[in-house]
Amino acid sequence: MAGLGVWKRLGRRSHWLPALLLLVAGAIDCTTPPTVSASALYAAAVLVAAPLLSLCGTVLVGVCALVLDWAMFWYFGHRGSAMFSELAMVATVAGVAVFLNRLLYHREVKLQSVSGIATAVQRAVLPGPPARIGPLRFAARYEAAQTDAQIGGDLYAVLDTPYGVRCLIGDVCGKGMDAVRAVTVAVGTFREAALREPALTGLSDRLEQALVREAAQSGSPLPADWFVTALLAEFPPRGNEVRLVNRGHPAPLLFLGDTVRYVEPCRPALPLGLGALSVDTARVDPVAFPQGAGLLLYTDGLTEARNASGAFYDPVGRFTGRRHSGPDALLDALLADVCRHTGGRRTDDMALLAVTRAPDDAYPPSARRWRPESR
Repeated sequence: MAGLGVWKRLGRRSHWLPALLLLVAGAIDCTTPPTVSASALYAAAVLVAAPLLSLCGTVLVGVCALVLDWAMFWYFGHRGSAMFSELAMVATVAGVAVFLNRLLYHREVKLQSVSGIATAVQRAVLPGPPARIGPLRFAARYEAAQTDAQIGGDLYAVLDTPYGVRCLIGDVCGKGMDAVRAVTVAVGTFREAALREPALTGLSDRLEQALVREAAQSGSPLPADWFVTALLAEFPPRGNEVRLVNRGHPAPLLFLGDTVRYVEPCRPALPLGLGALSVDTARVDPVAFPQGAGLLLYTDGLTEARNASGAFYDPVGRFTGRRHSGPDALLDALLADVCRHTGGRRTDDMALLAVTRAPDDAYPPSARRWRPESR
């Protein structure tokens, strides 16, 4: 991790490298015999400027390299074909550097455009949850394994329904555009079915049917290509509990005071898309969720994060005895701790959804009555 920090600091100062090369070249020319030339460093300074500086900066470095090289010839009194040959070489390299600078600039503009489109797609497919619904507070984070990626195979959603607030978190088996398509199917079905299905198990069945249907229509040879581990959570309008349906997903974490524990399902169920392989149906597990409690829904990118020695991240051991002011503070502390554990390396996408129940005195009376959407 220390080595990574050194490279980051060097990267922030890299724009000084062309000037440093010019200074070194000038020092070599001044302190060595006239037969020794630092022309390679003049050319290197101009080429290095192309990806690091703007067009004006690249041109300025090229001009400085030519002037400095000419000044060294004039200082030592060397004129003739050798001088013109070397200056022509530096000028040619400067022209190539300007061309490369413009090429890299247009590629960067194109990349930023694609990145902007990816960000818009992510916000459309995975919009951020509301900060508060009644006594519940929400926060979500999505950390892609690839630094420039915006969306992958992990998903989450929060919806206020006539049956309470319902949440979904899931992880699609696979990568690429097929995984993104499965995410859109799962999230879209959840948003529509969560408002109509009174039972959480019925909502789970609707998600199952949608994924199986999409797999059949896509021409995939096996429905297994589309399976999704998922966890559904429902916070009823009355009572202090949360109802969970776990379809092969990592068990959520329950925060109660200083304690942290996994909420394992009473009866394991297969992931969405594989329900036909088992006669057992999904089961609802009610769990006490009093005021001040917190629930963390996550994908396996969290618990499978490894350090340099290969040890997996253990959120229970690392967060037992720690308190947080809200879901945003919890996720910020969690991501910072994971980064310390892994040294900043990520090998899998990670979606996090935190829910906390605020005490009665933490929100005004007008907000204590939930107003779920009508059917």
